[in-house]
Parts: sequence; structure tokens; C-alpha cells
Amino acid sequence: MSEQNSFLVFSGTNTRYLAEKICQSLGCPLGNLVVTKFSDGEFAVSYEESIRGRDVFLVQSTFPNSDNLMELLLMIDAAKRASARNIIAVIPYFGWARQDR
Repeated sequence: MSEQNSFLVFSGTNTRYLAEKICQSLGCPLGNLVVTKFSDGEFAVSYEESIRGRDVFLVQSTFPNSDNLMELLLMIDAAKRASARNIIAVIPYFGWARQDR
């Protein structure tokens, strides 16, 4: 596997614009990830390309609500089940981090 193809960048539904700008800066394509939302409010995440043995960067903010945090957790779980080598969460805004202040 070449150094250029050793990592993939994926975006959650809330941070697609930021992820596209990151990929543009890195010179790599944005990975294909599908988030299916069901009528009862649940959702499922699936990777539409192989991530086995790759470093995976997941760009997702937790703003404005907890659905985005749950989406990130499902993205991490799906990547782990798909045998990603390393999973790195890029969280530009992490809500609830400063509640003690």
C-alpha cells in the first residue's frame, strides 16, 4: 500500500464542508460514507469503500445536538468492525467539555 493511499478521510453529516476543505488541502478525495436515517429517529452508518488496514480520520462536530455525537460513535464502531488500522476522530467543536466552569 502506498503512503499516499494509507489513510482515508470521512465526514459526518454536520461537518461535510470542513471535511471537503481538509481533503482539498491534503489533496485526497473525501471517503464515501452513508448515514441512513430511519423514521423513528435512529440511524445507521455504512462505509461504501474498503477501509481494512487503513488509517481512518472521522471529521464530526458535536454541535448543535447529541445526535451528532451519537453519529460519531456509530462511525467509530462501524470503522472498528470494518477492520480499520487506526481510527482518529477530528472534533472541531466538542460540546459539554467545559460544563464544570
